[in-house]
Amino acid sequence: MTLRAVCVDFGGVLLRTEDQGPRLRLAERLGVPAGQLEKLVFESRSSLQASTGEITEEAHWQSVGDALGISRQETEILTAEFFAGDRLDTDLVEFLRGLRPQCRIGLISNAWSGLRAYITRNHFADVFDEMVISAEVGLVKPDPRIYRLALERMNVPPEASLFLDDMPANVQAALSIGMHALQFVQPAETLAELKRLLSDHR
Repeated sequence: MTLRAVCVDFGGVLLRTEDQGPRLRLAERLGVPAGQLEKLVFESRSSLQASTGEITEEAHWQSVGDALGISRQETEILTAEFFAGDRLDTDLVEFLRGLRPQCRIGLISNAWSGLRAYITRNHFADVFDEMVISAEVGLVKPDPRIYRLALERMNVPPEASLFLDDMPANVQAALSIGMHALQFVQPAETLAELKRLLSDHR
């Protein structure tokens, strides 16, 4: 069957931490191990609450600041420093943009409330026909319902869609509902494989 939709993850796929330096220096300045800082940001209770829309992204960062014993103003600086090594994969963004309008493009992301504004602010909201963000819909991958919601919004059956994610569990969940799926590993290899799959399912 022809692939009529490509859905992608955001963090770890479109946006990746290419330079660990800023995060390591921040952890050193705060006097905590880098791994502990990342867990506090991404795996804490407030992070999960922000991912499901129970609290705002701002409230999550305030919780991180409280745990580290720093002020609200310092927390704002911390946020900028924490993500200073992240880079947008402009090659992949442009490739997805070029697939439209022949192919519908969707975003399926476990993310906090600020993601849509970030994408709009950085001028690539036009890439997506639909953005399904966990904080907005109250569902997180690998829950099959978040994939089905994206497909329903795009009016595409699972077998006519392809999902790209860096997390094996999320890829497996997409496969389990009948989507084609690909795990993101290395940028060049993944893009080549994505092109091959699209060519094979014309």
